[in-house]
Amino acid sequence: MNDATDVRTRLDAVDYLVDDGLAMAMFLALRLGKPLLLEGEPGVGKTAAAKALALALDTPFIRLQCYEGLTAGEALYEWNYQRQLLAIRLAEARHERLSDADLFTAEFLQERPILKAVRHAGPTPPVLLIDEIDRADDEFEALLFEFLGEAAITVPELGTFTALRPPVVVLTSNRSRDLHDALRRRCLYHWIEFPAPARAAEIVRRSVPGAREPLIRSAAEFIGRVRGLELDKAPGLAETIDWVSALSALGVTDLTDAAVIGTLGTIAKTPDDRTAVALAVHQETP
Repeated sequence: MNDATDVRTRLDAVDYLVDDGLAMAMFLALRLGKPLLLEGEPGVGKTAAAKALALALDTPFIRLQCYEGLTAGEALYEWNYQRQLLAIRLAEARHERLSDADLFTAEFLQERPILKAVRHAGPTPPVLLIDEIDRADDEFEALLFEFLGEAAITVPELGTFTALRPPVVVLTSNRSRDLHDALRRRCLYHWIEFPAPARAAEIVRRSVPGAREPLIRSAAEFIGRVRGLELDKAPGLAETIDWVSALSALGVTDLTDAAVIGTLGTIAKTPDDRTAVALAVHQETP
């Protein structure tokens, strides 16, 4: 991509709308070959940004979903113990003996998402999404430092694998915990804001093409007002899209109080939030 404007144009072509800040962050990550850390409230489109970037670049998309207890064996690589055991039994049947050097070879190495991205041999580097890094344990971050800094993974038995074409790396975080400074130093950074109602309406328009225009505009404006309430979980773009999809499936063409109350489960995800949104609807009614 030639510049930030080109990034916006090509992402627009795959129906992902970005503002100038995110477009520049993506362009610099591509130009400098640096990982990009995206933060923002849940549902603002962080994961979708990585998926759209892979589509815009016409390159493979690899995803690592983080969670508490995630290990190197699940994220980087592990050994295929079943194949190793089979090789040992076959060797015993032939009255042969296998050494560790025979068993710990590339033949028995199982690639997990990060090593898969490093060893990718295609004509273009893949986009690797390390999703919700804040859900993983602190110790897991340390496992990423070599990869994030050098696009390399060291397997003690085999040596260091370094990417011929460093993957495009996008990390996302919902800030459920603080990330290590060492990880942040290795990344470019951008905070994704929830879009203004007009831009939110345009995003919903792309995502729910069958919805009526008055419904889209009213829903985007209503979500904007709801986000100003004291909620446990303010609805994001994902909830807005789900809500408009539900309303459209019900044949709703204009937003009414009855339609809002009947579909609250798509935007209010706790009992307290449901009560707060319902109260706001009644207060808005003349």
